[in-house]
Amino acid sequence: MKKYFVYILRCRDGDSYIGFTKNLRRRIVDHQCGSGCLYTKNKLPIRLVYYEIYGDFIEAKKRENQIKSWRREKKENLIKYGKPIR
Repeated sequence: MKKYFVYILRCRDGDSYIGFTKNLRRRIVDHQCGSGCLYTKNKLPIRLVYYEIYGDFIEAKKRENQIKSWRREKKENLIKYGKPIR
């Protein structure tokens, strides 16, 4: 069974980055080396603060988009409590 990960990174300046991948460990290393994406490249160092695992690509992508649409407070509650508290 394939696994897909939706993850949240915390950047040096306190901003968050949300993404998804099939290989979380490799993707985090990519981000830390500055080759993950332009957004995190300029905000190093980064650290993984939250992730979820899905067995379906479409579900993982939907969840990534859902989290990206949230306000900062809701994302912070997800990181802190494991669920979005209003």
